[in-house]
Amino acid sequence: MNAEFIAMLDYLERERGIKREILLEAVSNALLSASKKSVGASRDLRIDINPKTGEIRALANLLVADHVSNPQDEIELSRARKIKPDASIGDTVEVEVTPRNFGRIAAKEMIYEEFKDRAGEIVSGTVRRFDRSDVILDLGKFEAIMPQRERVVVEDYNVGDRLRAYVVAVENGIRGPEIIVSRSHPNFVRRLFELEVSEIADGTVEIRGIAREAGYRTKIAVWSANEKVDPVGACVGMRGSRVKNIVRELNNEKVDIIRWSSDPKEFVLEALKPAKVKNLVFDTEKKSVQISVDEDQLSLAIGKKGQNARLTSRLTGWEINIGKDISATTAVEQKVAQAAQTLAGALPITEEQALILVKSGFTNLEGLRDADVQDFVDILAVDETKAREIHEAVHQQEVAQ
Repeated sequence: MNAEFIAMLDYLERERGIKREILLEAVSNALLSASKKSVGASRDLRIDINPKTGEIRALANLLVADHVSNPQDEIELSRARKIKPDASIGDTVEVEVTPRNFGRIAAKEMIYEEFKDRAGEIVSGTVRRFDRSDVILDLGKFEAIMPQRERVVVEDYNVGDRLRAYVVAVENGIRGPEIIVSRSHPNFVRRLFELEVSEIADGTVEIRGIAREAGYRTKIAVWSANEKVDPVGACVGMRGSRVKNIVRELNNEKVDIIRWSSDPKEFVLEALKPAKVKNLVFDTEKKSVQISVDEDQLSLAIGKKGQNARLTSRLTGWEINIGKDISATTAVEQKVAQAAQTLAGALPITEEQALILVKSGFTNLEGLRDADVQDFVDILAVDETKAREIHEAVHQQEVAQ
């Protein structure tokens, strides 16, 4: 069990450049709490580690008693004298209380010490095995768990696959330290951009928001205080090289890079691209916006299964409602109704009949002058007498004019 601990010490000293004395002190402190869980809160508990052999002992100063009522704090006189021959009632005797597999416990504590501050980083590992639907990654000296909820639904993993993942959390649970990683977390994309785009790494370009549906599409909003810097162009890279590297890592997930704006209208318009918007109406109380687009832009604006609208809403913080622009249709309908009203007022016909004539192409009296009696019979489904009456009225209007 000591070999595992020594191997861990060697690894951290070599790879992380941490002095062995500092490592041993950190592990000793961590093991104090771990050993208390294993052996109980023994009196004056201390940890002794041999830096060469890796032998670890837990030692406690127990009070010598005639009758032991609290085994964690007391020791019988007869047992105490085997350790210290001249012991007497009321003395303290240092007793080894090392739990089983203490080396393994120490190694696990070192994993926690190594990774506890690495949440938010990207790590690389190899798929070692599967625990039901969870993926176990081999990170070298450590293992990480990618739970099903952190997997990308469209990705398949096989034993031996090399993967990069985002460290979501390092939890010191009942089974020891657990490194939880994710490929579906929005911050996985954020960290990839920070690693790939030097302007983001040095603070010239800022990521102001990310909305992601892992495996399908991500929208990322970027901004720069430097007017000479194009934040979108910086993220795209020369001939798209930077964003292509990220898309390749994400297995061809679509990535939209958007220019962030403090103006909600500009921001929403940018986020909805490439869809072209006709009109936006903001409701600041409900934090919602009603968006109108032409019919041929409707499916593009909403996106497959509503994805574009959904991601735009998450990115901008506004509830997005998209509908077809009806302004042009309304204008046409108004013209038709007006023309029908004019015909009904000039001829012995109802507004309903006038509407039928307009929709048949006769939008004014001048056009009706070329119609004969039979035309009125066929279009309006009236008898010949009524048709003749309408025909004569049309021509009387011509004389009157």
